[in-house]
Amino acid sequence: MSRRGGGGRRPDSRRDQPTQARAPSFQRGGGGAAGPRGRGRQGHRGGAGRGSHSGSGAAPSSPHTASTSTEPAPSSPSVSASAPSSSSVSTLVEETEQKLTLAAPAAATLPPSSSRAVRLPVRPGFGTRGRKCVVRANHFMVQLAKRDIHHYDVSIDPEVTSQKINRQIISQLINLYRLTNLGERIPAYDGMKSIYTAGPLPFESKEFIITLPDSDPRPSSSASPGTERQFRVVIRLASQPYVYTLQKFIQVLDVVLRAAPSEKHTVVGRSFFSTDLGPMGQLGDGIEYWRGYFQSLRPTQFGLSLNIDVSASSFYKPILVTEFVQYYCSDLSRPLSDQVRLKVKKALKGIKVVLRHMGYNLSCKITGITSQPMSQVMFTCDNETRSVVQYFLEKHKIALQFTSLPALEAGTEERRIYLPMELSRIVEGQRYTKRLNERQVTALLRATCQRPQDREANIQMMARENAYNEDTLVNREFGIQVVDGLTSVNARILPAPMLKYHETGQEASVNPDFGQWNMINKLNPLCLLKEKLLFVYTELFCVILVVQKMFNGGRVEVWTCMNFSTCLNQDVIGFCQRLVDMCNRKGMVFNRRPVIPISSYNPYQIEKALVDVHNKTTQPGKQLQLLIIILPDVRGSYGRIKRVCETELGIVSQCCQPKHASSRNMQYFENVALKINVKVGGRNTVLDDAVQKRIPLVTDRPTIIFGADVTHPQPGEDSSPSIVAVVASMDWPEVTKYRGLVSAQAHNEEIIQDLYKSIQDPQRGLVHGGMIRELLIAFKISTNRKPESIIFYRDGVSEGQFSQVLLHEMNAIRLACASLEEGYAPPVTFVVVQKRHHTRLFPAEHNRRDLTDRSGNILPGTVVDTQICHPTEFDFYLNSHAGIQGTSRPTHYHVLFDENRFTADGLQVLTNNLCYTYARCTRSVSIVPPAYYAHLAAFRARFYIEDETSAGGSTGGTRSTAEGSLAIRPLPVIKDNVKDRGALFGQYCYFGSSFKLDIKGRN
Repeated sequence: MSRRGGGGRRPDSRRDQPTQARAPSFQRGGGGAAGPRGRGRQGHRGGAGRGSHSGSGAAPSSPHTASTSTEPAPSSPSVSASAPSSSSVSTLVEETEQKLTLAAPAAATLPPSSSRAVRLPVRPGFGTRGRKCVVRANHFMVQLAKRDIHHYDVSIDPEVTSQKINRQIISQLINLYRLTNLGERIPAYDGMKSIYTAGPLPFESKEFIITLPDSDPRPSSSASPGTERQFRVVIRLASQPYVYTLQKFIQVLDVVLRAAPSEKHTVVGRSFFSTDLGPMGQLGDGIEYWRGYFQSLRPTQFGLSLNIDVSASSFYKPILVTEFVQYYCSDLSRPLSDQVRLKVKKALKGIKVVLRHMGYNLSCKITGITSQPMSQVMFTCDNETRSVVQYFLEKHKIALQFTSLPALEAGTEERRIYLPMELSRIVEGQRYTKRLNERQVTALLRATCQRPQDREANIQMMARENAYNEDTLVNREFGIQVVDGLTSVNARILPAPMLKYHETGQEASVNPDFGQWNMINKLNPLCLLKEKLLFVYTELFCVILVVQKMFNGGRVEVWTCMNFSTCLNQDVIGFCQRLVDMCNRKGMVFNRRPVIPISSYNPYQIEKALVDVHNKTTQPGKQLQLLIIILPDVRGSYGRIKRVCETELGIVSQCCQPKHASSRNMQYFENVALKINVKVGGRNTVLDDAVQKRIPLVTDRPTIIFGADVTHPQPGEDSSPSIVAVVASMDWPEVTKYRGLVSAQAHNEEIIQDLYKSIQDPQRGLVHGGMIRELLIAFKISTNRKPESIIFYRDGVSEGQFSQVLLHEMNAIRLACASLEEGYAPPVTFVVVQKRHHTRLFPAEHNRRDLTDRSGNILPGTVVDTQICHPTEFDFYLNSHAGIQGTSRPTHYHVLFDENRFTADGLQVLTNNLCYTYARCTRSVSIVPPAYYAHLAAFRARFYIEDETSAGGSTGGTRSTAEGSLAIRPLPVIKDNVKDRGALFGQYCYFGSSFKLDIKGRN
């Protein structure tokens, strides 16, 4: 394999395609490429299982433990590093790459089947375009002293699932034996199966007996008073692997830096949270937020850096369960209704509670609640059948007060345990992983939103309080020193692109300022005055006065409006007329008269009203092209309306909030007009460089730009499928219109399974299909040119998934291309788009107006590809948007494959310019639009299965007990007229959903 990526072209190995299969716009020829296709998930996710010791005064249960395993790591490597310079890291990278001994297959082969053979493309140089400036990044440089890192395996018997308990055991071991058996070494423990030392221990294998006192305040303890828990701890030198990688070395140092905070704070992934790290706040319904910080060690061009960012997360309040239930039912003296009981059951399931009525802590994990009141719940104990209320009165002399409430259930099916709510207290420090409602999300965002200057100060304060250089393990034992202060980074500000509008306007182009522009402000003063006073114009008068028009205006002849809001009456007609006037003035052809009168409808009979309007507009010439809908006053109906309109009735819809429909904000009408125009097939604006064919590697040859994303269900919805969306540009050279496909796949599966698929048909032989193939065909139909170059922006991939995603999805792209025409293998550039990271960029001087936007953030177009970026690979951070509130998050672009051989400037400028082509607003957006559209498409598709989701968060699919796999229900099919009109999502043309191979028509 070449250093350019994880796969090559394969024009010489094709299978013949069935002659019956039509592939319009491509040459007749060979079929699918030979070679194995990687399917499914490679590797597996490791991690500790979750469990707890559960028990009850009614029926104590036996402890339950789950084991965890880790991959053996290297032992006794001698790894040294000096101060954080680019040369030190480069040397370490070179040594690591030499040890990897990667094979180099010919360029004409498909991507390898092993992720060990993937080597990402090297950086083609650094960008030079744009105005130079300096920004500060929340990266703290790390200096290293020479140490010999040793790895040891740790086994604890009996096994403990809680990392907190494991750390207490090892901490006790270090306190007892550091000066003797450990040879004065202080090990760094990862909380699971590994410890690391800065030098050898005086043994290769040794056993220790550790006793934890019964007074230890561990939440999972079910030991009775007067007993001590003994653990057998075995430490042995790990097996010697054949290479000690840079990644493993960084992992060791990361364990060292996380050791102290892991003992003091609650650990959530790579973040730490505590009530001591900042003020707490209430989110409602028994949920509160804690403040904390994120910490990660990363290799950069500067050397190793410690990325620190402040954060917040939601936790359960440590209150009695009865207090928690009061958020759902204020009167606890009466039995819960079935509806409230189901809500309480869903909210409490999986929570750990502690009972103290027996004089010691007894921890249990809630598995459910009873369907009957506690006074009616009977169980057998000591050969006697009694109720839960009787048991606690006779056994513990406790007269329960809330006997009408259900009892909590814990334990197993064979040994069910019943717990009174009024004696059960929620254990502190449990993260709330279920979906927050809109009110809670708003409260959390309001509490954590910080201006750049404030966020930078908080990060600096958090780093100082951690005092890494004063930690004995970090500084003295392992020789790690964290440099004080954020890192100053060289950056550049890319210029905004020139945007092209219709030639009939007085200004056919606009140069955005600070990442935004406004078509309203382009009207002359006379027109603006008349808009405020009269808002009535003739079409001719508007044409003369409008300065800017949409590049391609759509046409709407048949439309109407439905009002489901009780707050609007006659205002609806005025709202529609103002919206129609705005659409016409912006270049659309919009009929001023609705096909049926504008009316108000019952908000509790939405589906019936939609069906009635649809039935009235089914006659020829009266078929709706657009339905404007004023949403009900109560939230929650948007998804249902879209599902009915797009999958059942085939109606193109534009939804509006009641509060906006009653206003006369001209900016709002412009934004809605932009959405409507693209829904009916128009284009709002295009890049002037695209029209002039001045974009290298894009406009000099037919190029298709893909965007792809996979969205996963919310935590707790374990049987809901993941939704895939892939969109692709359908116009060239403008690269503005997009079509898309969506499909469902296995729960939490990140690799896209439907990019390419094939089946063996008995009559037709091998039949090809898949998202990539369908979109390539659509591009050829739309432009009459087959793509000669592919750019693939892939959203939502973490660094640990780079190899798997690249191997599988590049292989699918290759097979899809090969199935269309023999020898067809256009060059591909595969770029991962990462938004969920913790790098923040701050202005070097917060008061400099030439370095900040109106919100105090760095300017749109700020790009960084030096110093804090990867030492050798092709990546960059781009802040392409203007901040509105809080601190802007730059998007991280990482090139995994590049046959088009982009220069650094070429890809950075292209990506930044595309961010100005987002169709739904007159602002540049934070991620490249193809990836943005795919993200929106996947979320829209989830609306289609939302009503099929039960209270527990599962779909109608059934889980196979034999195979443990989920039967995926396909997404509802979008009606043809919605697809053909290109109206879905309001930003691109929709091509299909729920992908299936078509063996009847075109394959």
